[in-house]
Amino acid sequence: MSELLRVQDIHGLPLSTNSSKAGDAFDNTVMGYVKYRLDTPAFLKETLRSDPEFGLAHCLKGYFLMLAYNQANLPAARESATQARTFTAAATWREQRHVDALEAWLDDDAERMLAAWEDILVDHPLDLMALRLAHLSYFWLGRAGDMKTSLGRVMPAWNVSHAGYATVMSCKCFAYEECGEYDEAEEAGRAALAIDPGDLWGTHGVAHIMEMQGRHDEGIDFMKEREPLWEGANNMTHHLWWHLALFHIEQRDFDEVLDLYDTRFRNLSSVVTQAQPDLYIDVQNASSMLFRLERQGVPVGDRWNELAEKAIGRIGDCYSPFTLPHWMMALAGCERYDEARQMLNAMKLFGQGKGTNACIVEGIALPVTEAVLAHGLGEYGRAVDLMKPVLDRMFQLGGSHAQQEVLEQVFLDSAVNAKRQGDVEFILSRAAAARAVPLGRRVGFAAAAAQG
Repeated sequence: MSELLRVQDIHGLPLSTNSSKAGDAFDNTVMGYVKYRLDTPAFLKETLRSDPEFGLAHCLKGYFLMLAYNQANLPAARESATQARTFTAAATWREQRHVDALEAWLDDDAERMLAAWEDILVDHPLDLMALRLAHLSYFWLGRAGDMKTSLGRVMPAWNVSHAGYATVMSCKCFAYEECGEYDEAEEAGRAALAIDPGDLWGTHGVAHIMEMQGRHDEGIDFMKEREPLWEGANNMTHHLWWHLALFHIEQRDFDEVLDLYDTRFRNLSSVVTQAQPDLYIDVQNASSMLFRLERQGVPVGDRWNELAEKAIGRIGDCYSPFTLPHWMMALAGCERYDEARQMLNAMKLFGQGKGTNACIVEGIALPVTEAVLAHGLGEYGRAVDLMKPVLDRMFQLGGSHAQQEVLEQVFLDSAVNAKRQGDVEFILSRAAAARAVPLGRRVGFAAAAAQG
């Protein structure tokens, strides 16, 4: 390995590379990642072409592979980690600590992974990559309080003069929103959008606030106003369109929801969808929306079928626990019950392993996913019995309040059909406490609340 020169990234942090061109391309890669740009992989390729021995770039490649939450990516991610470890032997402590985080991720050790990023942020609070990865990992572990605390530790070091400040404010917005502190959350989100009107994570955070507060008309206008700014973005646009559909479903504008499904967030002919046809967040968007629509008596045609085929291809892949009940919705939605049972058996086997995901799958994802199948089979009492013991831990699957609501609807629909009035009242009380919007104004809960 050639002797390393030290260049600096856009925040003045040393990079162990022999190429200033690689350093510039690395900055573009990180900024592309936090801005959800579709061309981000091209910048990473440019980085590695400019310096094939740039260890932190190999680490970032491994991070990107892991961020797909796809078991098929593990061999390539391990290879990236091996290369990263080799090429950071003489690199900075910060860069070596990033490799520690990647290796911990591959070992399914979330605590060790998060500790590595937090160690970096103690000495280098401007490390945008560590900040963002910790933020999202806390989120997918259901640890909203840790999202907020992590941001709080680094915020004093940041100001508007720093590249990526809009992203940091967007992260603050989302963390505070998930903690129910909507005024401070919206202030942060609006500040992010004032700097960068097209910031997708800031748009996302403000959309969450409006959804939680029942500001549906305002939410529709807000999203449509910003939609032209999303050009060149990746699958995050699908999730934003899903949020737009959430506003429309609350207005019972079901035709508009189906149109958004077909032409926006589950457009099978789009280049973005075809590049990653079974990406976890897209599956969550699609399955949860179809389930919500069917509960309102809306025919969804054959839309479950393509999701079910992709679910079959991912049986045994448990790297995104929150996605598992969504895969099951697709299998149950088109009555692929044999494959559904194969999926449950694979989850049981995975849950016998060691690691963060194995524990979550065994203890929480498995009963919830089994309850989704029981609901699909019309075994409503069994669905209630499976879910009720884990409702208070269901947040550990990850997902926002808005995303988790579909699982509460599985429980509510099961309790209503099982004529378990006590359980109906229990879940309605729980749902009412989560938001300021009265249950009578919330699609998915209003009918049950009226009957009560």
